[in-house]
Amino acid sequence: MTAASERHTVAPRPAKSLRPLKGLRILSLALNLPGPAALMRCRTMGATCVKLEPPTGDPMGHYNATAYAQLHAGVKVQSADLKTEAGQKILHRELARTDVLLTSFRPSALAKLGLGWRGLHKLYPGLSHVAIVGAPGARAEEPGHDLTYLADNGLITGLTLPPTLYADMGGSLMASEAVLQAAMLQRDRYAGTGDPHPKGVFIEVALADAAAYLALPRTWGLTQPKGAVGGAHAGYKVYACKDGRVAVAALEPHFAASLCKAAGIAASDMRAMFAAETHAGLSTFFATQTRKQLDRLAIAQDIPLHTLSL
Repeated sequence: MTAASERHTVAPRPAKSLRPLKGLRILSLALNLPGPAALMRCRTMGATCVKLEPPTGDPMGHYNATAYAQLHAGVKVQSADLKTEAGQKILHRELARTDVLLTSFRPSALAKLGLGWRGLHKLYPGLSHVAIVGAPGARAEEPGHDLTYLADNGLITGLTLPPTLYADMGGSLMASEAVLQAAMLQRDRYAGTGDPHPKGVFIEVALADAAAYLALPRTWGLTQPKGAVGGAHAGYKVYACKDGRVAVAALEPHFAASLCKAAGIAASDMRAMFAAETHAGLSTFFATQTRKQLDRLAIAQDIPLHTLSL
């Protein structure tokens, strides 16, 4: 490349954010966290999002106004009491122009609102329904929340609450994935036929299934105490350092070798990373290092670690 051509080289532009759901209209009746989080993701993928809330509002708005605002940015929120005739009129006015309905009620509650799938599909054949429930199938009527689904899948190991709502957020990802599936099925089934009335589908998303999916590494033994990423591998642990903590993720052989070299530990092969002597040696080394020293070491020696306060 010549100097002249170098001067005229144009830097590549960043790709525009993909909007695969552009043109899709979603009506949400889902409250609290999983449904609104799924709706938030769908909105970022280009969907037009409308939500009907009861006159008392979404409980999330009372728990945490900041979270509520972020979850509903760009969402058209309306108030409607679905237990009244006026509220039902608003609901069906919206359903008539909706592609995907998103809910988080138990099946019995949906039935009371006239939203059972058989009747809904008869009224609106092109409408798809993504129904977020707690547990799948016959267990969908059981009461539960994020904490109970995590506990049921072995993800609560002490008396401390989890640092985030794993099942709720994992369920929101599955629900947004279900919306994508519904949109793809609608489009693909009638592509090229000229049929303006694609058939809708019903997809159930269970938070318990989301917890079970997140628990798979533990189920497989990977994050159990004897597992490589459960504490058995000396390069994948949280250690105390001189003025805080350090999360180390030197799992691959080249990272582990760099870590041991920096700590002055002889590690002939990967088996050495599971030896008690290696654990003890790294613990002693980190206890002598400050967070600033370790941050510099990570950059200089290309070691995956992150320092934390106490």
